[in-house]
Amino acid sequence: MEKISDTFSSDHVRCDELFFRSEEHVQRHEWWQAKEILTRFIDEMNEHFLKEESILFPALNEHSANAAGPTQVMRLEHDDMRQLMQDMQSDIKKQDADHFLGSSETLMVMMRQHNTKEENILYPMADNILAGDQEKILAHIHEHKEKRGIAKWNKNEY
Repeated sequence: MEKISDTFSSDHVRCDELFFRSEEHVQRHEWWQAKEILTRFIDEMNEHFLKEESILFPALNEHSANAAGPTQVMRLEHDDMRQLMQDMQSDIKKQDADHFLGSSETLMVMMRQHNTKEENILYPMADNILAGDQEKILAHIHEHKEKRGIAKWNKNEY
């Protein structure tokens, strides 16, 4: 049976792959490809954040008073990552590889730390606390993806 942690962890893998591909294109000064991949990466990240902030975090907060602190920290980290992604978009428009790669290095460190907290603490807590509602929550997540037209990503696209 699919778990909440599996669904969100697979988002991390997909986003990481897009992130690294955008860096590769910037390093080769392939600006059009870099822009396309970065746009897809940002879309996927924002979708992931939205699923967490609108579905997972409220469910956790409803079922456990102890979850409010960790989910607030995750929201703040999402905001910091959103700002870095905006900076990276601007760097691509300016074709500023050095600044892009500096921002991407910072973002990579933030994502690793953030994902580690989610995958080792928050998601297992969600699997445990929300076990009784897991099917309903997963259905809501999948329904959300369908409504928003999220397509499965093929890593061979770019």
